[in-house]
Amino acid sequence: LEVTLGALVIGVPFALACAVVLTEFASPRLRNILKPVIELLAGIPSVVYGFIGVVVLVPFIRETFGGPGFSVLAASVVLGIMILPTVISISIDALQALPPSYREGALAMGATRWQAVRMVLLPSARSGIVASVILGMGRAVGETMAVIMIAGNAATIPRTPLEPVRTLTSNIALEMSYASGEHREALFATGVILFIIIMVLNTLANVSSSRRARGKKG
Repeated sequence: LEVTLGALVIGVPFALACAVVLTEFASPRLRNILKPVIELLAGIPSVVYGFIGVVVLVPFIRETFGGPGFSVLAASVVLGIMILPTVISISIDALQALPPSYREGALAMGATRWQAVRMVLLPSARSGIVASVILGMGRAVGETMAVIMIAGNAATIPRTPLEPVRTLTSNIALEMSYASGEHREALFATGVILFIIIMVLNTLANVSSSRRARGKKG
């Protein structure tokens, strides 16, 4: 939970800022170049993100803040980067789906472009943005390999973001090979819990997308 929340805190503000800049302030040519590049980032294997985290991020955290470096903070930063393509891409689509009259009306009333974005466009695209955040959260909850590589995998409750942690998915991957009896049943129960969480998140995202579609038709 700490890792997922940390990833959202780190990744969502940056992703929304990128979506707004690319949609409302960047030139169409630049947007057409960067959007496919951002979407391609979603296809990079998670082990690559984990490797970069081990080589770059973990030593930086160790030298800057102390501690082992393998920590909640390291995992949160890497997961925050991994959810960027999902949140940015869907948020861009949500903003581009708004009728041009929303922008034109706000500007005609004397609002600046930033005021139009903050007071008109973002609230109007709220359903799509919420869906993007929920899907990004689902990606963070279900991630395994990158988290195993950089979270430290200590089966304890961390007191600070600089301490190691073991997530539910990591626990299943690390212990399933030798688990038996009640231990194995507990791991299966963990898998069921994760399945339910992902299903709930996907359902919420679909509901949010459906509301956006109905609002667009209306």
